[in-house]
Amino acid sequence: MAQVRVLALDFVGTLAGHGPAPDGRLVADVLRTLPGSVVPDAFAGRFDGVTRRFRLTDQARGVRTPFTARLRRAAHDCGAVVPDLRLAVEAVFMAVPDARVDPRAAQALRTLAAGGLSCVLASNTDRPHSVRLRTLRTAGIADCFDALVLSSTLGLRKPDPRFYAAVTRAAGCPPEDILFVGDNPENDATAPHAFGMSAVLITALPRPAALPAAIATLRHVGDLVTHLNRLRRQVG
Repeated sequence: MAQVRVLALDFVGTLAGHGPAPDGRLVADVLRTLPGSVVPDAFAGRFDGVTRRFRLTDQARGVRTPFTARLRRAAHDCGAVVPDLRLAVEAVFMAVPDARVDPRAAQALRTLAAGGLSCVLASNTDRPHSVRLRTLRTAGIADCFDALVLSSTLGLRKPDPRFYAAVTRAAGCPPEDILFVGDNPENDATAPHAFGMSAVLITALPRPAALPAAIATLRHVGDLVTHLNRLRRQVG
């Protein structure tokens, strides 16, 4: 393993639990508070139907349609008027609680950042940058991150290689200097490893049989401090 200079950290399942997803009724209620919006009664059911339909096709294609695209389709299908989609998406996710950051994970992150490691958040999410940044600030860890690479703003998701290229650009260093940490075996371990990064998979399950030998597994991201200290002793 090359000297780790930057940590690229997944969010949900790694630093935090799972936050609720907005349903059609909540989305409709939020949209009706926005200037210029016209939201018919049929919108809520249409949005939920669009979400279910896209979920099925996305699973078959191995992608996830952005929240903005689902919102646009539902509005089109029922004749709703949403003048500013960007404002609408931000308003929806400001009204929905984000995932709660694990205190043990937060403490580990503060320790690692204080030790000189740069950190990049690298997350597949529907939530916009402002909402995820608010969550990090609430948890007291926003200042640990030098950059946030989010699929919601990037327009593509892990495991697309372009996502890891964006992480590399945000990190400002070659991929071999980056340690990618997350809980999804493909998105956070094998794909970044194939891109040239080191990787650690966070899992309480038995080690996946197909996981490359170079990828370590830890039960909790809080164990990362001990893991990196051990690696440094080995290198030294």
